[in-house]
Amino acid sequence: MSKSVSIKVQLSALPNNPGVYQFYDSDGKILYVGKAKNLKKRVSSYFNKKQEYGKTRVLVKKIHSIKHIVVATESDALLLENNLIKKLLPRYNVLLKDDKTYPWICIKNERFPRVFSTRKLIKDGSEYYGPYTSMKTVRTLLDLIKSLYPLRTCNYDLSKEKIEAGKYKVCLDYHLGNCLGPCEGFQTEKEYHDQIEDIRQIIKGNLKSSIQTFKQQMKDFAEKMEFEKAQRVKDKIDVLENYQVKSTVVNPKINNVDVFTIISDETHAYVNFLQISHGAIIRSHTLEIKKKLDETDEELLQLGITELRQRFNSQSNEVYLPFPVTVDDGLKVTLPKLGDKRRILDLSERNAKFYRQDRLKQIKITDPDRHITRIMGQMKSDLRLSEEPRHIECFDNSNIQGSNPVAACVVFKDGKPSKKEYRHFNIKTVEGPDDFASMEEVVFRRYKRLLNEEEPLPQLIVIDGGKGQLSSALKSLEVLGLRGKIPIIGIAKRLEEIYFPDDPVPLYLDKRSESLKIIQQLRNEAHRFGITHHRNKRSKGAINSELVNIEGVGEKTAQQLLKSFKSLKRIKEASLENLTASVGASRAKKIYKTFHK
Repeated sequence: MSKSVSIKVQLSALPNNPGVYQFYDSDGKILYVGKAKNLKKRVSSYFNKKQEYGKTRVLVKKIHSIKHIVVATESDALLLENNLIKKLLPRYNVLLKDDKTYPWICIKNERFPRVFSTRKLIKDGSEYYGPYTSMKTVRTLLDLIKSLYPLRTCNYDLSKEKIEAGKYKVCLDYHLGNCLGPCEGFQTEKEYHDQIEDIRQIIKGNLKSSIQTFKQQMKDFAEKMEFEKAQRVKDKIDVLENYQVKSTVVNPKINNVDVFTIISDETHAYVNFLQISHGAIIRSHTLEIKKKLDETDEELLQLGITELRQRFNSQSNEVYLPFPVTVDDGLKVTLPKLGDKRRILDLSERNAKFYRQDRLKQIKITDPDRHITRIMGQMKSDLRLSEEPRHIECFDNSNIQGSNPVAACVVFKDGKPSKKEYRHFNIKTVEGPDDFASMEEVVFRRYKRLLNEEEPLPQLIVIDGGKGQLSSALKSLEVLGLRGKIPIIGIAKRLEEIYFPDDPVPLYLDKRSESLKIIQQLRNEAHRFGITHHRNKRSKGAINSELVNIEGVGEKTAQQLLKSFKSLKRIKEASLENLTASVGASRAKKIYKTFHK
């Protein structure tokens, strides 16, 4: 049975239920795992239409067999898909970049529980809070707890029988006031567990309960005239309130909420997760996702939400999102538009942007190829091109008051100057300062030569100027039969507008856009290169005219002198003997006499 018939039969057998599908190649290797609200419709769509993206077309060609798993709901499909991707690591699925172990805060399952940080989860009935994305956060929390509550740090088995038998003696921590001595029965189990309950609330971000408890203690000590003890409790209240001020960034009424936003480019997406409890951010983490099949932001955000909630064991029953996506059943979705909720969503987005910027700076140093690929992909998208502009050429005219008109062509390969391919043009067919006609001439000369020599053509031409210069360049491309074959744009200096052929409305790129920065760099380099040539030519013309004015010196002799001495200054300072060696005795005497009157 041929592959097409086999696939056809497999498609006809698919149900119209939600579930997860898996694509395999002819060797039985997993290619892709996906989820669907309707398995039959989603999987059939891969084969019923021409795929827009090249990577997807390659995937479809390799599919040899299809497996599926039916589940009850779309949210179940989401969870199953996420687990299968991590387990099977299919070639065409997105790559979640994170394999490190994160720290947790453990409240040990003991009669008098210890509280400490750990990276290992042991299923012994102990409570684990986290994981935290930063050890610094864990230390800050544990330092806060330690300063407020005297807890034991020893690992003794403090059973009732052993304490009553007097098996243990208090250690130095007791004498320093860091522990109240439960090992000798100086602290009851109830008192200790009341402290642990307060600690649970602090870890969850709810400081209100602890502050109220300490305020009551302070009041009781004050009524008993025990002012030193009251002052010590007041210090603890100050520590808690100071911590609360630092950590509270939104309305304290916002409680147990997960916030997710996404920033993406051509190759990667960055999903930021903020967890909020009692108005305080208790966790922030950004997940980097490598794209494989031009996935949409909706698909990637959905994947990110599932992965991050699983990874950090989130129990929140509400999420704030920038746009609607399918989430777990029973999870409330809010799309904030203004107020505190909108501000916290903006904060999450800002975190994702900062993370992306940091990663791009690192990648620029450690992985320049990926950096170039990303910028080229961005330019392709921003400038509506059919392919990445790996080879770009930019033209600029240079003339001052119509004298010595010249033009420059600079070449960028992979976003960087290729200086050995830069070219100067002396304008030959245009009289006077006519930028439009000059542009028409140099574009024609440049591409006629490339065609004659069968050299590769650029994937983008940039013209320094607005609609007029762009139209002139287009005339030359039309004559050469290249119009429509090479994308061409004009950049006007005033507001950095990008003009396209046959489109009167310019494109305005974001001033911080990397695409605009590359175009500006091209334009500036072409201007610099053209001006340098123009100055050299003008300077040479001035030297020539000064030499030609000497009796007996013509254009040819002037050129010979410049060739020998390199500059007018050296000619003026040259000895009679050196001048004679260059142009003969008769002319040498006249030149020497002119400059040594």
